[in-house]
Amino acid sequence: MASPRGNRRASVPLQHAAAALLLALSCCCCCARADPSSPNHPKVPAVIVFGDSTVDTGNNNAIGTILKSDFPPYGRDMAGGANPTGRFCNGRLPPDFISEALGLPPLVPAYLDPAYGIQDFAQGVCFASAGTGLDNKTAGVLSVIPLWKEVEYFKEYKRRLRRHVGSASARRIVSDALYVVSIGTNDFLENYFLLVTGRFAEFTVGAFEDFLVAQAEWFLGEIHALGARRVTFAGLSAIGCLPLERTLNELRGGCVEGYNQVARDYNAKLLDMLRRVMAARPGLKVAYIDVYKNMLDLITNPSTLGLENVEEGCCATGKVEMSYLCNDKSPHTCGDADKYFFWDSFHPTQKVNQFFAKKTLDLCYQELL
Repeated sequence: MASPRGNRRASVPLQHAAAALLLALSCCCCCARADPSSPNHPKVPAVIVFGDSTVDTGNNNAIGTILKSDFPPYGRDMAGGANPTGRFCNGRLPPDFISEALGLPPLVPAYLDPAYGIQDFAQGVCFASAGTGLDNKTAGVLSVIPLWKEVEYFKEYKRRLRRHVGSASARRIVSDALYVVSIGTNDFLENYFLLVTGRFAEFTVGAFEDFLVAQAEWFLGEIHALGARRVTFAGLSAIGCLPLERTLNELRGGCVEGYNQVARDYNAKLLDMLRRVMAARPGLKVAYIDVYKNMLDLITNPSTLGLENVEEGCCATGKVEMSYLCNDKSPHTCGDADKYFFWDSFHPTQKVNQFFAKKTLDLCYQELL
């Protein structure tokens, strides 16, 4: 029989070892929670969105404009069932896919949506408004939120965030967030070329491009001063190939090459400006998203994404309908939007938005994250 004394001697080091192990584990857990480099600490704490209908997740629902999409068949292919949230799509937009891929919620909430609060916005928020542009006069055409107001909402958001999480955490969220900016199409198609604001008489098209690029530079300066450090900024798509523009160009047929040339010229000027701004502001990193190339690649090679129609939208006839003209009364809406590039006559389908989001994320990992 072993002696009681021997048992006591053996238990002492075991007790010490157990205590040391518990202490070590508790220290490791504390360190993991406090260390920003820990895998448990999100590399990107939030996705913050500015721009137009390509990224508006529902702000127009809350304002007095006719440009809305909070009704069927918009949102018909949302995960969990049909849900017209105000996104101009059959499902999700690029910021939603980007957010989910970064380990954040799968939907970026609209700032003006009363269903969400600051606890939600701390992980992602959208200030975008369908129909807006870099030019304040563009927002006035359909009475939507101008870009300067989006910036004001961002300032208000920062104040609310500070009250919610404290000053230090709010600064970290704002500086480490990924900013998604998509804007500019409406400045040309809803403003300059529609001849409704007088800009066509005030500027040559080249001078108007310069004016818009200057507005974009002002915007970047504003959000950088407010704490933004990592920004994706989308160039214009091939705006002459949107179904609505193809329809208006029916006599000639195909894309409106003049509009596509304007998009290319504007994009070149925008890219030059972004490089200049980054050189002048070393703390600011901006990734230019070449939407023009990404769009043309798909239109030229639709089979790479399993697309069958790249000229018309899925909704209604797909030639002119968007917003209230794209409704659930039309017998012509397609059965499978995944075969289409466009959802309505202006906006991509959820499938194409996911493709664009992946292209954006790939670039982010190379240049920003």
